[in-house]
Amino acid sequence: MPRRDFFNDPESPEANSVVPSVVAAVRNEHGELLMIHRTDNNLWALPGGGHDIGESISDTVVREVREETGIEVEVTGLVGTYTNPHHVMAYDDGEVRQQFSLCFTARPVGGNLTTSSESRQVRWVDPAELDQLDIHPSMRLRIDHALDGRTAPYIG
Repeated sequence: MPRRDFFNDPESPEANSVVPSVVAAVRNEHGELLMIHRTDNNLWALPGGGHDIGESISDTVVREVREETGIEVEVTGLVGTYTNPHHVMAYDDGEVRQQFSLCFTARPVGGNLTTSSESRQVRWVDPAELDQLDIHPSMRLRIDHALDGRTAPYIG
């Protein structure tokens, strides 16, 4: 379902939902980052998605990464919490969702790169090439935090 992101936009619609979600910063043995080219907003992002009832948050990370990329992962840490009320996503069905996302680190343990209905492209990206991709500023913040080697999670 297509979406439109509003970021620090005074003309943004008012949020009418909050859905806990996750993204995963997965790095391979070469230090490359697992990235997807999203079908809903046409931007590059870390793989992730909404938390489902009945699963742990780490199960959500494993499921979402597998569904969107074909890669099996093991969760290794928490990068931070991202709850910016000035970032909302408007969907075609009328939902306007306030950002609420947990970013985790993970390592690949199997699988093969595969696209899905949510990912038009999946690839390993050298961090030096990130500036060549169209990435939303809020996603870029998560990526930068995941790559900067911080010792405590971001809370924001």
